Amino acid sequence: MIFNLTQDQLRYSVYFAPRGEQRLLNLGYQISQMYLSAKDLLIGIIGSPGSGKSLLVKGMFPGLELTNDDNGVNVRPLPLLDINGNLFFSPHTYHVDVRFEQAFTQLGELAAAIQKAVDLGKRVVVEHFELVAPLLKQSADLIVGIGEEVIVTRPNVFGPLPQDIADIVHISIRYRKMAHTAEDLSTMVLINEFGFESNTFYKHGDVHHGFVLQFMEPPRFDLEKVEKRVRELIRQNLEVSFVDDEHIKIGETLFRCTGPRIHVANTSEIEGFRLLDEIQYDRQSELYFVTGLVGKERFERLDDLNSIRLAPTDIIEQAGSNGH
Repeated sequence: MIFNLTQDQLRYSVYFAPRGEQRLLNLGYQISQMYLSAKDLLIGIIGSPGSGKSLLVKGMFPGLELTNDDNGVNVRPLPLLDINGNLFFSPHTYHVDVRFEQAFTQLGELAAAIQKAVDLGKRVVVEHFELVAPLLKQSADLIVGIGEEVIVTRPNVFGPLPQDIADIVHISIRYRKMAHTAEDLSTMVLINEFGFESNTFYKHGDVHHGFVLQFMEPPRFDLEKVEKRVRELIRQNLEVSFVDDEHIKIGETLFRCTGPRIHVANTSEIEGFRLLDEIQYDRQSELYFVTGLVGKERFERLDDLNSIRLAPTDIIEQAGSNGH
């Protein structure tokens, strides 16, 4: 038998969790191409509400009908509960959001329906997989957790357990939301108060506990002044609210954003915002980086920001203090 080494040897892979819609869709597609096998039937998706799970699923499984559509169109009755003996005309892949469906169906009934579908050779994509995992006879073939980072793992008898992934992503998501909101605040300040055009930014990038604004030309502005102004806005306790799929409101200011659900609810929730005091030039991409960071974690060296880690020490310690 020939094994796909990318899949068979996988312990876990970690990606930055993007904040924009298209970047999430692209990452989902990439994950499916690299890690998903045609024989994988049980796919576990783990992450907090608003983390981008559904977009990741849409990228991994284009055309899959999600039963918890964000626009309020919820599929009833749940197709997973309606599998009958006529398997020829039934779908191959089903979707279920366990947390959402618990409002209508007992957890044990959901678990039984998932297990039945898998036993019949159907694929089931399960959001909030950690809630139902203890009631199933098997682990997921593939688990994807999304918090500040996207963790892809193929569990076996040695783990990891779904709850292990949940402990990490449910805590780390706050850093992603803080970083995204601070990123939008910084961009808003540069556009509205420093005269930058929205197309000045070549693209947005990622860094651990932060964000990167990338420029094709060295930007001409005072980093200290931008940081000071963003901190002032943070202290104003401005409400951050979803408007539509391309806009948010920060206070009373309408702002374009392609990841409008991935924010803190109020700017006061952003901890430890700062800009690196120098603009970095990346020779590989030939771009200039303005880097913002959030959180209490401090780094001695610039090249330590993206050190390989499954989770920051503070996340692991916090998960442990919660009894997991």
